Amino acid sequence: MNNRVHQGHFARKRFGQNFLKDQFVIDSIVSAIHPMPGQAVVEIGPGLAALTEPVAARLENMTVIELDRDLAARLEVNPKLANKLRIIQADAMTVNFGELSEELGQPLRVFGNLPYNISTPLMFHLFTYTNAISDMHFMLQKEVVNRLVAGPNSKAYGRLSVMAQYYCRVIPVLEVPPESFTPAPKVDSAVVRLTPHAEIPYPVSDIRILARLTTDAFNQRRKTIRNSLGHLFTPEQMLELGLDLSMRAENISVEQYCKLANWLSTRKSNEQQNNEQ
Repeated sequence: MNNRVHQGHFARKRFGQNFLKDQFVIDSIVSAIHPMPGQAVVEIGPGLAALTEPVAARLENMTVIELDRDLAARLEVNPKLANKLRIIQADAMTVNFGELSEELGQPLRVFGNLPYNISTPLMFHLFTYTNAISDMHFMLQKEVVNRLVAGPNSKAYGRLSVMAQYYCRVIPVLEVPPESFTPAPKVDSAVVRLTPHAEIPYPVSDIRILARLTTDAFNQRRKTIRNSLGHLFTPEQMLELGLDLSMRAENISVEQYCKLANWLSTRKSNEQQNNEQ
């Protein structure tokens, strides 16, 4: 039997489809999410409804976002789900989660077994809506979860760690082996909980500057910051900002990156004022 076929559906490589089939793992994820009636629960990529059915069983209704037309059509006629689901047949990268939260009248509880090929860009998309989200539970490649939770001075710490921790508290929930899926992926998976901070611990005035700064630093992570960030700061400025010139990108904490981003924002606005005078 073709192991890409599950419940009569052929898993599509281009959508990165791997279907969860392990009942213990499914139960553990649903317990971690702990959906309650009346909450605005949104699933990204419901697929063959392995998580959708047990989550929907605890709710009057929920919203699902499914890119695959065939799977969206199956959900419409699923006897357990048809009258509970609002199905948005779309790419989650194009969904305005702020508008969805307004429509549903409360912050969203988002979850999903995310296709690994889009998990990182999708999380960056969701981070822009953290004021409309109360929490997120995602099944991801274990390596991505390691990057999300990593602290400074570790190999896994990178741009994703800084940006995720800027917006959210990140907690690993569960590790999931490949054989829990059909077809089995070639990597280990893990479930992570992301809870947006009620108040951002180190607010930055321009998030684009933080994004650019972390990109520049981690794109040359082997270089010392004297070299990788030398186009943005002089060595004297780095020392004034409390950095050691021999540090590398992975040695700088989230708080320090935010401080650097705010310094750059202030300098930029001062330059603009001077130009206008």
